[in-house]
Amino acid sequence: MKITKPADGKTAYNKNSVIGRKILSIDEVEVVHMEVGPGKTLPLHKTPVEVFFYILEGKGEIEIGDERAVVEPDTLVESPKYIPHALHNPGTETFRLLVVKTPRPA
Repeated sequence: MKITKPADGKTAYNKNSVIGRKILSIDEVEVVHMEVGPGKTLPLHKTPVEVFFYILEGKGEIEIGDERAVVEPDTLVESPKYIPHALHNPGTETFRLLVVKTPRPA
């Protein structure tokens, strides 16, 4: 059994109070724990694989293509490959979520 806590994950992104740590990376899937600080944004970008977001804590906004929605804990949001997406935290508390990419990007 392998147990990984977000703090033990390899840093995948750390800029402007947005921190992403890989907590699983195998051929079939990559899981990144994201923390988006208050008032911060993970800028619009594309991935060559399917992505879904699972909200753990806080309230934030997810932008996919020309859509933007407010999301809260225990919510899953799908994001198709090659469609630009971004994470926004307009609030005053940390917004935490899992980003799951399948299959793992090359």
